[in-house]
Amino acid sequence: MPKHDLSSHHFQRKISDFCVVRIAPIVSSRVLENIRPYLINLIIYRKSPPLMNGRIDWTTIAHACGIEGELTADLKKQLRLGLEAIIRWLGAPPAAEDIRPAKRKTRSSDHHQHMPSTRKPGRIGVDDIRPQSASVTRGSQPKPIQPYPDPLFEASQDPAGFQDALAYQMRRFGESYWQLYRAVIHLGETFDDKTLLSWIQGERVPRSVASFGILARIEQRYRLPPGYFKAKLPHQARSLYGHDLGDISPAERRRIAVHLPDDFASLPFTKREEILDWVRRVIVSGATDYRRYQAAAVKQRYAIRFPGVTYGGGSLSPRAHALTVSANHSVAETIEDPDLLCGVVDAPLRLAMEMADLIRFKTSTLTAIGFQRNGVWGEETASQKIEHLGLMFGALAASPAGVVKGRGVPLSQLTFGLLIFPGIWDWYLQWREQRRGFYTKWEEDMLMVAQALTRSEVGWIRQHPELLKNVRPINGLIAPEEIEFAARDWHGACDAFHRHAANRSKEVQRVMRVHRDPFEPIMCILEADKPLAEYRKITDEILKRMPDEDRYPRPAAEAVRSFLMLRLGLHLGLRQKNLRQLRLCPRGHFPTSERRLEDMKCGELRWSERESGWEVLIPSAAFKNSGSSFFGQKPFRLILPDLLDLYKYLDAYIDRHRGVLLGSAKDPGTLFVKTVKTTSLDAAYDSTKFYEAWRTVIQRYGIYNPYTGRGAIKGLLPHGPHNLRDILATHILKQTGSYEQASYAIQDTPDVVQQHYGRFLPQDKAALAAKILNQVWEAA
Repeated sequence: MPKHDLSSHHFQRKISDFCVVRIAPIVSSRVLENIRPYLINLIIYRKSPPLMNGRIDWTTIAHACGIEGELTADLKKQLRLGLEAIIRWLGAPPAAEDIRPAKRKTRSSDHHQHMPSTRKPGRIGVDDIRPQSASVTRGSQPKPIQPYPDPLFEASQDPAGFQDALAYQMRRFGESYWQLYRAVIHLGETFDDKTLLSWIQGERVPRSVASFGILARIEQRYRLPPGYFKAKLPHQARSLYGHDLGDISPAERRRIAVHLPDDFASLPFTKREEILDWVRRVIVSGATDYRRYQAAAVKQRYAIRFPGVTYGGGSLSPRAHALTVSANHSVAETIEDPDLLCGVVDAPLRLAMEMADLIRFKTSTLTAIGFQRNGVWGEETASQKIEHLGLMFGALAASPAGVVKGRGVPLSQLTFGLLIFPGIWDWYLQWREQRRGFYTKWEEDMLMVAQALTRSEVGWIRQHPELLKNVRPINGLIAPEEIEFAARDWHGACDAFHRHAANRSKEVQRVMRVHRDPFEPIMCILEADKPLAEYRKITDEILKRMPDEDRYPRPAAEAVRSFLMLRLGLHLGLRQKNLRQLRLCPRGHFPTSERRLEDMKCGELRWSERESGWEVLIPSAAFKNSGSSFFGQKPFRLILPDLLDLYKYLDAYIDRHRGVLLGSAKDPGTLFVKTVKTTSLDAAYDSTKFYEAWRTVIQRYGIYNPYTGRGAIKGLLPHGPHNLRDILATHILKQTGSYEQASYAIQDTPDVVQQHYGRFLPQDKAALAAKILNQVWEAA
């Protein structure tokens, strides 16, 4: 709200209080109710009281208030104080003192009683309290206000822009902005006439709930269909401000405001609660069973964090850190309060160095002398293992009395040496089963990690018997006898645990359930006859609500980025990592060599002069399944098709929009960059931010909202970029029935498609066969 509006509201309250204190004791209630609106209207219209020769014109005031016979000297004295306060508030010169013997002539009195006003023309219902001036304004009288005026001519045009459409309709009905203002603004409303004028001049557009209410009145006055002007606004995806959302936090307001209908404030309370519940449940959280579990689980933070451990980092080995353990032992002992373990904490030095040595062992190009390994972790795998092992150590350290209900192991006793004792793993498996309610593939994967770490000759823990020196007995989990046995026969203890982990893995496989169904958020798309065509509707929705680039450069750039993320994902079928790390080589620049891209383990979008099109080149080493038979050690190469304006928006993004998103930040070289703000440190996406960006696109453009009518697909739920691979595989399976062709679309093998990606049900197979067989009957 503008500052002058705030000042006007405040002064109106002061004048209203003045009337109660000074005027009410000396007049009747009727006179009071006539005087108070008159004074408040002077403030609303910002007009000085009527003056005659520099003095207050009491005759005009009495006529305007309808109190000619009750304007006593005492009332004049009190009323003068309020009028002078209004004059001072307006910044006008003060009025002179009244002339006592001023006996007015009858003709002069009659002249003033019937004199027209020079103030802002009153609106519907305020003619009897409109302040009037002592001076006569020359010119024509204002047109009378008609609720539904007749058009001067039939509409032969339909301007596309909001400003042009509003001006055209006003011209069609022969109204100026001031006449329209008088007709649609009600008594007591503080909507500024300059706001309406700014709409017509193209300086502003409606943004608030109140402004959209004025638009609805204009549409009703001109007998236009509801939403006529809103459909012509230059930023269709913009949310309104001014919704009454009660005690909802500002952060949640920003998330849900864009999904509320324009008339939300005028709806009954029960309907508003219904809408808020639907938005929170379907759009924000996702409404699946797994999403509800995840939303509750993320509120309970308990992991051990390893901030100094990164992919490929060469941290200290156990041999080196053994010299510093005793020096730092006292530091670790100081963090023993279980209440401190109710959130994410940094790992103690010894545990962090053990983790760093494990990551170095599994990610380095060559192993250290004297060690053996089987397999290498990539960057994503290493980050995942750090996270999962951090959760396990965090559960062991969390307080049993807290919401996490951990085991309460002191931080100083946490070490990788604990992981060869069956009691530790049995407690952790049961703890996870109690939290979730059943076993899942997570527990099986953790047991596979345990087996790999203790495998004969190549296991990292097996090759580090010195880890046992830091293990202490834990009541109910590790007995002293077990530690003594491991000290006598380290390899025997590792073999015993390896067998135990293998048996537990088989038992978990027998009872584990699928908690996160990857098909559930996109089930409505997979059930369509052509899933790819159904999902493409989201890109059409983005273009439909594309903001005006000249007026809103950043929102327009974000919309084009969202469009290209989905279009390139649908054309390429890449995993999130490969799409996120795809580099950009603009036209006219020399492309990066294939060997350089292989070293960087990422692909590049470049212009191909030979094919006259945009080419995507990704070396096989950049893929998660680089050893798959699909690649045969050859790079992935694809020319993007110039279909449905793909090249148009791709060129616009590279030439203009990408620079708008980057601002003054350093260019990371990737095709997709974040919107750089004042708090941004890096314009490059990480896996979490890219997933959130994709999910936001689906929430804003993909999910059909029955309360606003926006959104492309009914029944869709929030999801990430990986679901595109399911959609592409299922689409090809429904069209061809070939797992091999489906595997080509997502750079994988038929077996992997059959196990993880394609949703090819018996009825789909039968329908495909019937389509071929029915051709015989159709030919007959």
